[in-house]
Amino acid sequence: MSSFVYMKVLESAPWRYDRGIRWLSGGHIEALWQRLAERAAGPGRRVLDIGCGTGGVALACAALGADVVGIDMNAEMLAVARSKTVAADAGGKVEWVELGAAEIEDRFAEACFDAVVSSLALSEMSPEGRRYALRVAWSRLRPGGLLVVADEVRPTDAAARLWQRTRRAPLVALTWLLTQTSTQVLDDLAGLVREAGFTQVRETRPWSSDLAIVEGVRPAEETS
Repeated sequence: MSSFVYMKVLESAPWRYDRGIRWLSGGHIEALWQRLAERAAGPGRRVLDIGCGTGGVALACAALGADVVGIDMNAEMLAVARSKTVAADAGGKVEWVELGAAEIEDRFAEACFDAVVSSLALSEMSPEGRRYALRVAWSRLRPGGLLVVADEVRPTDAAARLWQRTRRAPLVALTWLLTQTSTQVLDDLAGLVREAGFTQVRETRPWSSDLAIVEGVRPAEETS
């Protein structure tokens, strides 16, 4: 999964993104989107997808009946997502918005979503950006609302960590040369989610030691 750093190259050619990410994920990307959707979505639920890209998670959520807002800064990726919407047989609906995580506070009211999802987007942000995105996700969730994020993480085993660094190094260099950007392996995604104020945090690594799905709940408001 360390090859996800190469996503930055694929994002420069959005029409190739889905094919490329399917290859990079070992064929698991659709299953990942579906797993996130099954945790977060349902009929009538309002879901925010941060860094929605070409719309895989957002459309999977809509297919389960949710009303989804997918945000991304890349207009070309959103154009691909919109083209999929036409062909999708979704029970809910999707709104695509060209917007970065830093602008969420300006666009959406507090406590207006039942769930927030994000797939392979936090690793593209700066450390400060990740912390902000998770904090603002917490504030836009209703009490009891669910966060479900998936991203590239550091393996717990020392040998696996060494192998991850070895595999990533040439891809990081190539990606930087082509795009002047990169992604970062997250050392403790579950810890970042807890730091943002979420409780009932749970991490799973269903297919690989370096791809994690982390869930967390915004605590219900205390009653007097």
